[in-house]
Amino acid sequence: MALGKAIAGAVRSVYIHARLTEERLRSGVAWWPLAPSFVADPYPVYRRLRDRDPVHYSILTEQFVVSRFSDVDRILRDHRNFSNDLQRARSSRGSLGTRKKLKPSMLVQDPPDHTRLRRLVSRAFTPRSVAKMEDYIRATAHGLLDEVEGAGEFDLMKAFAVPLPTIVIARMIGVPERDLDRFKVWSDHLARALEPLLTPEEVELVHQSDQQLAEYFRAIIEQRRREPRDDLVSRLAEAEDEGDKLTPDETIVMLRLLLTAGNETTTNLIGNGFRALLRHPDQLALLRERPELAASAVEELLRYDSPVQLDMRITTRDLEIGNVAVQSGTLVTLAIGSANHDPERFQRPDELDIARSDQGNISFGRGIHHCLGAPLARLEGRVALEVLLERFDRIGFGPRAPRYRPSVVLRGLEHFDVRVA
Repeated sequence: MALGKAIAGAVRSVYIHARLTEERLRSGVAWWPLAPSFVADPYPVYRRLRDRDPVHYSILTEQFVVSRFSDVDRILRDHRNFSNDLQRARSSRGSLGTRKKLKPSMLVQDPPDHTRLRRLVSRAFTPRSVAKMEDYIRATAHGLLDEVEGAGEFDLMKAFAVPLPTIVIARMIGVPERDLDRFKVWSDHLARALEPLLTPEEVELVHQSDQQLAEYFRAIIEQRRREPRDDLVSRLAEAEDEGDKLTPDETIVMLRLLLTAGNETTTNLIGNGFRALLRHPDQLALLRERPELAASAVEELLRYDSPVQLDMRITTRDLEIGNVAVQSGTLVTLAIGSANHDPERFQRPDELDIARSDQGNISFGRGIHHCLGAPLARLEGRVALEVLLERFDRIGFGPRAPRYRPSVVLRGLEHFDVRVA
């Protein structure tokens, strides 16, 4: 069996190499997001895509990759020609097949269904309710750092960046503290469904976690309908607009979306962002000197190393993108990370500048699918920066070099050791 797997792996490697060579000869650039070099640093490849083939056909993934800011921005705003409904896609390869089997959230729905769901949820997820969380987020951040007080060095991801968003979103939703561990496990498994290639074991974990999460929330929703509390489950259960309400299944799917989107992405913002600051000590020093730049710093960190690197749309008709003909039902990958480094949109895009005047990153999307949780992510990112700099006079890299997880859509660190004093 081991020999068979080795042979299959060798054949697959030869096939991938041949297809990438074909891509490179055809367009001057090849895109393979699972390559270790791309996982470690995708930005050189993005630069070649923008310069040589900004609407690039990927032979291996059978989709177009769009890399320039103007094209990505336009497509994100054009929900009529570029759909989020995965059922429109002709392909079911990779994670698409897995995601198609999950009950669809508003993230993968078009109007009028999306309009209805977003209208109802936005009434429960208001800026006011998010702003009320600041004191709790700050206290939680301090509490997590209390646990590593005097350690001298620790893994910033494990001790701080991972648990902080988990605790916060659990508190907002109304999950008891005793359930946090399995809450996080479900979140991690479901987030993998966004990735383009999953192993059979990962597919099984996605479906198991989806079922377990549904069973868990179904009981909580029924309880909150009888005895409402000041939490998101209660607000979703009570959300109503002109007699229209969320069904129990719609509420569960919405909570699944908020769990995965509000957890992993904020963890990546904190980890990626602080790594960028340590690699640019002048910017870290500027933030210490001018703490009022914290909100601006969050915007720049979102742009510089985006927590969400890729988004996806499906064409609803035959059309052109940048003079390239694309058929209806074709998958189009939007390279968010590339758009945020486009020199046509940002001055000196590969430089970190927390006081940047030409802000306007595309990390939370555009149009009708602009991230509903963006205010919460920004708040958590700002508080995380403020608390870390308040608690430690000196912060530097630890013994292990930071390492990114082998993910494509969500870009985040597996571990990030820091030394503090």
